[in-house]
Amino acid sequence: MNNGLSISLRGMEMPESPIRKLAPLAYAAQDRGVKIYRLNIGQPDLPTPQKALDVLKHIDRKTLEYSPSQGYRSLRQALVNYYDRYQIKLRADEIIITSGGSEAVLFAFLSCLNPGDEIIVPEPAYANYMSFAVSAGAVIRTVTTTIEEGFCLPKVEKFEELINERTKAILICNPNNPTGYLYTQKEMNRIRDLVKKYNLYLFSDEVYREFIYTGSPYISAMHLEGIEQNVVLIDSVSKRYSECGIRIGALITKNAEVRKTVMKFCQARLSPPLIGQMIAEASIEGTEQYSREVYDEYVERRKSLIDGVNRIPGCYTPVPMGAFYTVAQLPVEDAEDFCAWCLTDFSWKDEKTPADCAGETIMMAPAAGFYSTPGMGRNQVRLAYVLNKHDIQRSLFILSKALEKYNGGTD
Repeated sequence: MNNGLSISLRGMEMPESPIRKLAPLAYAAQDRGVKIYRLNIGQPDLPTPQKALDVLKHIDRKTLEYSPSQGYRSLRQALVNYYDRYQIKLRADEIIITSGGSEAVLFAFLSCLNPGDEIIVPEPAYANYMSFAVSAGAVIRTVTTTIEEGFCLPKVEKFEELINERTKAILICNPNNPTGYLYTQKEMNRIRDLVKKYNLYLFSDEVYREFIYTGSPYISAMHLEGIEQNVVLIDSVSKRYSECGIRIGALITKNAEVRKTVMKFCQARLSPPLIGQMIAEASIEGTEQYSREVYDEYVERRKSLIDGVNRIPGCYTPVPMGAFYTVAQLPVEDAEDFCAWCLTDFSWKDEKTPADCAGETIMMAPAAGFYSTPGMGRNQVRLAYVLNKHDIQRSLFILSKALEKYNGGTD
């Protein structure tokens, strides 16, 4: 009974996260003693750099104070040096520290878009973009990429079909979450030309730049000439240093008017996390060996996952060239139902199952939640290869057994 109270339209329009919506089912399975291999979420199991953990362990401050709204200058200067390695030339004042990459996306939308303004986004796309658009009153318009074409960028004409007087921005994620696709120089030039022709903002989420598994170069939106004032870059330390929980991201732009506006929102939320900034700053310098080892590990994990998925009858995934995700097509009609069923009705037990658990299962993210177009991705899942190779191989074996049973096989 709600005593006549109503929920906001914004709240009703806010989509559930395809990454987290099945969490209650996972908790219930755990309560039954089931071991879950979690390939649903981009939470690396690799350790945070020891240098960063040491800072956390040896905090000697007597007061945990507010930091500046734009973040500590020492962290921003460390990031200037970091971006220079990628031929991205910045000043510290062009970097604003945010509470994770998520806040950077939200503040970019709030600062650059009016309610009703439209953003063109290639789909499938990171599901929370839709949530941030709802929060800002903006509208996501999608151009669809397909698994059959390896999720490459659609032709320019597909973008131009969507452009109207309400179109204010294009949003890309490069390398891409959820597909792992890496945009080519030619594709980035096509985006640049559209941005320039129609004078649009280009929001570019580049949090996975460390994880590129091809000889092709990393092309940042900041490398594109002629649209320097249009680009708003989104970044985060969460994935490259296994620091998802410290909630440190960055919004970067050479557009002074955008920065001035973003700062109003930063001041309203007071400051980004103090301790998170200390940990992030310690992670940037002197961790090159850590980064190489992490990269080499993901190369092996990617091969293990992609080879394993494509060996399962009826399953297919293209080879992702970046990030640590892939979208896989399964031999089911409704992947969300299958993902839920894996947590509620299925568990596997054999001689390799740990003696102290009731069985094992796998948790995946239904891919339909990464599309805005109704009906797209119904038989697809996003898989994150964030587990060690043994657990990836075991989880794919369990996936094959789950598919056999779900599609009418026997135990």
